[in-house]
Amino acid sequence: MGVKERKERQKENLRQEILDAASEMFANEGYANVSMRKIAEKIEYSPTTIYLYFKDKNDLLNQICEDTFGKLYRKVSAIREENENPLESLRKGIRAYVEFGLEHPNHYEVTFITPIMEYLGEEIHPYEGSMGQRAFNFLRSQVADCVDEGYFKKGDIDAMSQTMWAAMHGLTSILIGHKDFPFVEISRLIDCMTEMMIKGMSD
Repeated sequence: MGVKERKERQKENLRQEILDAASEMFANEGYANVSMRKIAEKIEYSPTTIYLYFKDKNDLLNQICEDTFGKLYRKVSAIREENENPLESLRKGIRAYVEFGLEHPNHYEVTFITPIMEYLGEEIHPYEGSMGQRAFNFLRSQVADCVDEGYFKKGDIDAMSQTMWAAMHGLTSILIGHKDFPFVEISRLIDCMTEMMIKGMSD
């Protein structure tokens, strides 16, 4: 590895370290209670270093969301490429969504649960063209494919897709926020939710 490549990797590693630290602090302490200085203290860098990567705290929150949606989008789109059957792809994608949230609970909470628009507004965090829009549109396209191929009954694609996302998000956020509840095995829970949704859209 050359010097340039090594520096780029170090730069990306530090950027990710900042994103991870900020996600944890935003999730645990609340966005309004965390400053760039506090984030810098956590990772043992100067605040100036963080400002080399992010314009301000709003930019940092926005980038956490874009980064999280981007990783999720790449994960589920890779599943679609590996599975020609749209229903099987959807099943695996639903599982991947929940497991992704459980693997990255701080990022998930900040991205999906924090009232982002209350802090950032449409100008800083526009939905149009965002990774969040791409991720939802991908789910919508999977639902539409299942309708086109006869796996789901014909209906309002937007309503069907939003209902499916609401169920996926609900399960993920509950599992993250209520760890002490005596849930059944998580894999069984995901399968049960998935099959109930598919049956409801098939009947």
